[in-house]
Amino acid sequence: MNKTVLIKNAHIVTVNRQMEVFKGDILVSGKHISAVSRQIDWQADEVFDAEGYIITPGFVQTHIHLCQVLFRNLADDLSLLEWLKEKIWPFEAAHTEQSIRVSARLGIAELFLSGTTTIMDMGTVRHQEAVFQELAEAGMRAVAGKTMMDFGEYPPGLQETTAASIDTSLRLLEKWHGFDEDRLQYAFAPRFALSCSEDLMRQTAKLAREHNVLFHTHASENKDEAELIRQRFGVSNIRLFETIGAANENLCLAHCVWSDENDRQLLKETDIKVLHCPSANLKLGSGIAPIPDYLKREITVSLGADGAPCNNNLNIFQEMRLAALIQKPLAGARTMPAEQVFRMGTINGARTLGMEDKIGSIEPDKRADLTFIKINQVHAIPFDNIYSKLVYSTQAADVQHVMIDGKWVVRDRILQTINETGLPDAVQKQIQMLNI
Repeated sequence: MNKTVLIKNAHIVTVNRQMEVFKGDILVSGKHISAVSRQIDWQADEVFDAEGYIITPGFVQTHIHLCQVLFRNLADDLSLLEWLKEKIWPFEAAHTEQSIRVSARLGIAELFLSGTTTIMDMGTVRHQEAVFQELAEAGMRAVAGKTMMDFGEYPPGLQETTAASIDTSLRLLEKWHGFDEDRLQYAFAPRFALSCSEDLMRQTAKLAREHNVLFHTHASENKDEAELIRQRFGVSNIRLFETIGAANENLCLAHCVWSDENDRQLLKETDIKVLHCPSANLKLGSGIAPIPDYLKREITVSLGADGAPCNNNLNIFQEMRLAALIQKPLAGARTMPAEQVFRMGTINGARTLGMEDKIGSIEPDKRADLTFIKINQVHAIPFDNIYSKLVYSTQAADVQHVMIDGKWVVRDRILQTINETGLPDAVQKQIQMLNI
């Protein structure tokens, strides 16, 4: 029998079609929301008084690198290609199964404590099984996949053949796609065009279509990267996906900072999703993505913190705030209003992952993924516009409780599925063992 939880007296930000915001109640039955109303009378197994809280849909981040969290604060002041070659690829190549496990656990802990309940994660070449195990045990909702890299010169730990890359990806898909009633899903994840053979990308595009799963990669992040891809393939980075048969609604492209009119037409025509990572784009000096233009064209844009070494946090509130602010000097103060940006962090993320019927809003029959935010914090009052409060004023530490599939993963800022007490020592031990 499903456990019921009646949440009373909350300020509910529904993100439904009407974008309703009201004070009321939410009834959770098992993994699902049963009812949302101004008042619900029900003899529930648990009653939670949410007076003094805003409840939002659990936030969705569509571009994360859990395997990199262990390298936070170790890769500053470099542009993308230098950053990869000098720091990130050697670091990832040094990973062991246990160090990746700890890195993922640390990242999930941070994401939970800042209200993110769903991610799309790009792993590294080896030990992706450990990432899935950590996601499964912690209760995170995720789409994830091992990075695929079969072209170029890399440290030994990142070298793989085309066949091995595809075979390992298929084994992981078979085991983890659909785990726990689709809480975990698989996405093929070629790193980016410079690290992949054309054969690998074509085969992956075909497999993604056959299995109806997402194709998750980086594209047009950096000006030098975009030029190298044009020299190698003779087309722009975004148009390349059309030539390999990957341009469709399941293609998810992180960044898309450097795009032209033809690229943007393709994004719109084929319903390619854009994964916007404002902090990472600024820190690596990559540029500012033309997000207002994408949104004007009704291209689906969602948000992600990217990796801890290029951010250095996984904080959705920071990403929402930056996404709004960095566009205003370029496109005018009226661009990127808070409500639009909030949708990017919730329902747009759900739509990107093909989960808009399950998550991204607080509505009956959707999964009970909920984030509870304190209202009366001195840095975030007063407020007439609740979206302004959430996008510009709220901080990660204002998140007090988090629920996924009707289960508490954070209660009173205490992690319920991760041993936070032992985490700092585990992190330090792994850093010392990797000797980086």
